[in-house]
Amino acid sequence: MSYQWNWGIFLQPSATGDDTYLGWMIAGFKMTIGLSLSAWALALLLGALVGVLRTVPNKVLAGLATAYVELFRNVPLLVQLFIWYFVLPELLPPSIGDAYKQSNPILQQFLASMVCLGLFTSARVAEQVRAGINSLPKGQKNAGLALGFTLPQTYRHVMLPMAFRLIVPPLTSEFLNIFKNSAVCSTIGLLELAAQGRQLVDYTAQPYESFIAVTIAYISINVVVMFLMKKFEDKVRVPGYMGGK
Repeated sequence: MSYQWNWGIFLQPSATGDDTYLGWMIAGFKMTIGLSLSAWALALLLGALVGVLRTVPNKVLAGLATAYVELFRNVPLLVQLFIWYFVLPELLPPSIGDAYKQSNPILQQFLASMVCLGLFTSARVAEQVRAGINSLPKGQKNAGLALGFTLPQTYRHVMLPMAFRLIVPPLTSEFLNIFKNSAVCSTIGLLELAAQGRQLVDYTAQPYESFIAVTIAYISINVVVMFLMKKFEDKVRVPGYMGGK
């Protein structure tokens, strides 16, 4: 094999001279973590709300929630990202749109990416929440109402605590996906982990080292997330459910 391996490339000064190539990778790693966690917080909050609305007896609210889920699930993530980054600023009132377009480019890329990933993932989280609620015995809802709880109180104190315990495994998958989907955001110029890997290839012509490092970084993120979520799942496991003893 004629390829010349050079792992020391990471410690060399970058082409811009302001950091090493390892520093570029670390900056991309931090960007991926920050973006993914921010998007996940949005996805979890909004997904929980939409998932609950899909199960309420009000047909208007349930219909709106269903339309939301179908919209964000059926439009490709890349198309949604382009809409948020390129199209939406042109549709905003001129004063807001101009202020946004004149702001820091990195901030623009980050906000568009966070909103896009958050809303895209929220539709998937909503389906997990709906499935968790629908898997509960109907007697739980009736028992809550019989105790004098209102419907919102029944959801809050009786159904949702149990439903969220049941859907920890599928939520773990969605949490992992949001880290992997963040790589799409490099298409609008955000220098997250995958983008930094490609940039390093452009400047050093060492593709194997670059993408091996990127792969190891993503695997490390996944291992940590799976470990923490497994611990959380064990802690909240309910006897008789999810293999609980």
